[in-house]
Amino acid sequence: MKNLKICVYAICKNESKFIKRWLESIKDADYVCVLDTGSTDNSIELLKDANVILGEKTFEKFRFDEARNESLKLVPKDTDVYICLDIDEVMLPGWREAIEKVWQDDTTRLRYIYNWSLDEYNNPKVSFYQDKIHGKDYIWVNPVHEILKYLGDNENYVQSDELIIDHYPDQTKSRSSYLPLLELAVSEDPENDRNMHYLGREYMYYGKWEESIATLKRHLNMKNATWSDERCASMRFIARDYKNLGDIISARVWLEAAIKEAPHLRDPLVELALLYYDQGDWQNVIRYCKAAQRIPINCKTYINEVFSFDETIDDILSLAYYNIGDIPKAIEHANNALAINPNNERIQNNLKIMQERSQ
Repeated sequence: MKNLKICVYAICKNESKFIKRWLESIKDADYVCVLDTGSTDNSIELLKDANVILGEKTFEKFRFDEARNESLKLVPKDTDVYICLDIDEVMLPGWREAIEKVWQDDTTRLRYIYNWSLDEYNNPKVSFYQDKIHGKDYIWVNPVHEILKYLGDNENYVQSDELIIDHYPDQTKSRSSYLPLLELAVSEDPENDRNMHYLGREYMYYGKWEESIATLKRHLNMKNATWSDERCASMRFIARDYKNLGDIISARVWLEAAIKEAPHLRDPLVELALLYYDQGDWQNVIRYCKAAQRIPINCKTYINEVFSFDETIDDILSLAYYNIGDIPKAIEHANNALAINPNNERIQNNLKIMQERSQ
């Protein structure tokens, strides 16, 4: 659909090192709107120099939904397509043509490929479908891990695999606000299963193993927690909590439950193989790695783990076969791992040792 008015909008705080790259990637937009929420670097000056539609507002108690809704107020009224693009993200060339190709009069939202994590060579490590491109009649909800809520009657999605956004996160920025905001989100809406899952995961990240277990079990008992992929992830995270508490038996039980919950996913199989790897149980490493490799499809959701489709499976298979004395198989899987990640020096060294032993 041609003749669309397209606006990119964002919130900003101390993003000066990313602004030039961000602006270059969206130069084909009709409008660019940014709400600065209290930058102390030269972000505001850079944005003013670029002639973006700029607003400034500081929040006594910051919430992502409130900030994004304020940024939406900057968007011109004749906009047809709204693109929420954080300043640490980049739209790949051809994005406008991709939107014009799929957007119809009744379209309200667009799914696209989002490369959440890339390796040092700019190859995607974690990719999934994201949907922060939308039409009118949307607001943002949730203090953190905010999502779009449609205010109309008939939400209509389209999808484009030709529209790709890359994410280059600022690793120096703190996540310290996430936990209290997630606790706030759950207190505001205790029946929101997604936020309960996120909170349990955040407790795990903080090493709060007992709190994580209790919260993730609450998630699993919620009537709305029906998505098997996310339920599987909660079970996997509970297993990690138990592992960190030294309860390997419970960790194994929960990973076996995760496999039953989502038999279409590699993730719980690989995670159980890694648990057996730590225990030196080579036969079970082989068993569960081989089971994982029989699942060819990456579902491209935010749940999927990097280790399920990178070199990890072949790497630990090579070590398992080496430890049971099957050197040809060890060499085969080391080569497979290097075909996926040829720059892994540890695997390169392992392969040399294996080849020397085979002679």
